[in-house]
Amino acid sequence: NIFTQQPSYFSDLDETLPTVLQVFNNILQKCGLQCEGASAEPQKLEEKVTVTAGNMPLLELKDIVLYLCDSCTTLWAFLDVFPLACETFQKHEFCYRLASFYELAIPELESAIKKRHYEDNSVFADLWRRISHSRKKMIETFHILINHVCLQPILE
Repeated sequence: NIFTQQPSYFSDLDETLPTVLQVFNNILQKCGLQCEGASAEPQKLEEKVTVTAGNMPLLELKDIVLYLCDSCTTLWAFLDVFPLACETFQKHEFCYRLASFYELAIPELESAIKKRHYEDNSVFADLWRRISHSRKKMIETFHILINHVCLQPILE
């Protein structure tokens, strides 16, 4: 394992986690779900049209679902093969942030996928398969974190 060979990688992981968390914030922002004032960017004073998962162009929705699926699968795979990283994730309140993201984003994305009219039904099937996979990987990631941060220390 590279982390045992180079322990300073734990500090690199610690510094990288805010970027990982930013992935979730970016998705919330693109879906119009980020709270007012949560962005570091200044707000435009002109009238703005709120983009939501339900009214965004199909290509943008597909990009978000693919991005989410890839991110969730990568996080799960990393923690599955290297559970010692769970403590570093938890230092950044990752369980709380993941649960909050899940509650906000998943119902919104699922609803947007279901309500949209598709010319090609295979697009719906693919989006539904990927959002379901993302949901599953988020739950499995949460389980890995809870198991290693909370349950394992009690059993030892």
